[in-house]
Amino acid sequence: MIQRRAFLQATAAAGLAAHPLFSIAQGNNDLVLACPTAMSGTFSAIGKYSEMGMQLAVEQQGTVLGRKLGYRMLDTEAKPATAVRRVQEAMEQHKINLFTGALLSAESLAMSKEIDKAGGILVTNGGADELTGSDCNRSTFRWALPTYGLIQGSARPLAERMPKARRWYTITPQYVFGEGLLKNAKDLFKEKGIEHVGNSYHSLTEREFSGHLTNAMASKADVLFLLNYGAQASDTLRQAVSFGMKQKMTIVVAAASGLEQFESLGADICDGVYFGAVYWHTIDTAYNKRFVSQVREKFKLTPNYSLAAPYINTRMLIEAINKAKSTDPKAVAAALEGLKFESLTGLEEVRKEDHQVLRDFYLIKGKAKGQMRDKDDYADIISSGRFFLSPQEAGCKMA
Repeated sequence: MIQRRAFLQATAAAGLAAHPLFSIAQGNNDLVLACPTAMSGTFSAIGKYSEMGMQLAVEQQGTVLGRKLGYRMLDTEAKPATAVRRVQEAMEQHKINLFTGALLSAESLAMSKEIDKAGGILVTNGGADELTGSDCNRSTFRWALPTYGLIQGSARPLAERMPKARRWYTITPQYVFGEGLLKNAKDLFKEKGIEHVGNSYHSLTEREFSGHLTNAMASKADVLFLLNYGAQASDTLRQAVSFGMKQKMTIVVAAASGLEQFESLGADICDGVYFGAVYWHTIDTAYNKRFVSQVREKFKLTPNYSLAAPYINTRMLIEAINKAKSTDPKAVAAALEGLKFESLTGLEEVRKEDHQVLRDFYLIKGKAKGQMRDKDDYADIISSGRFFLSPQEAGCKMA
């Protein structure tokens, strides 16, 4: 059994998190799946938890079609060019053509094109609408949600619950994911008659948000809508609370990065704040309860989104390989199309027309420290639903 801290320290000590290519596969006949993700830099936590998810799925399965399963972590460094180079190396030098786990949108879009050109498969968690929209292709599948679903699942329920909150201010990262969220937020604002009183852009490397928050307070907004992600969303929220903004307006984080975000912030900061969540460990399904138990037993921690998503991506690939009775990417892709499977959120389905997995998205609300039933009970699920454009509305024209 591995303690969380011991696992991360051991990984770092061995140089695995920073190494571009790490594998648990040994034999020449092993079937190796690869996970391209950020293992270093600003988003390195994503890679650490992604490896846990992939490791668990591979170890649980053991073999597929008589071949031992293995995996490789590919450090993309959160850079699209590096991500493309890593998958090229994996395909050309190591003959790997099944990829899973990518989360950052710009990386996912770049890798999607490269993997499709080479005839592989990518099961991604990137949020860019284009992945299952205008840039959809036969090789790319997505378990996570597009930015349309993130906005619909986080902002729409609140707009309906708080009809008097008519003035919203956004803070947006200026890259693919942020632009997609902002566009969809503006569309919802227009539909609901909400006044968008201002927006502040920031770069991918920014950590100081006081100027943006000052502008938000000056706008006299009813709602502060944070469209950034991960450490940047946490930094923005932490600074907003220190400015006393929770007492002046409702704060909403469009896309929570997972339980580790709540752990780093603490209950006092998260209390009363709303978060959109692709995954939360208290989802009431038999599959999720079993998964949470397995993760706690193996790693002595409660699973977060960065761990859960690569786990399910890997399980999807394994199920499709078994269904196809082949590891050929074309056969696996055909098996994935229309696949219905029990998963963390219940019965999920891969939509054939655009390769988007149809599943629930959650709105959760942070709770006070005194209301927590255990050390992981940071928030309650207050609404859930499925929010997807049709393939035609999303702009997917599968070649």
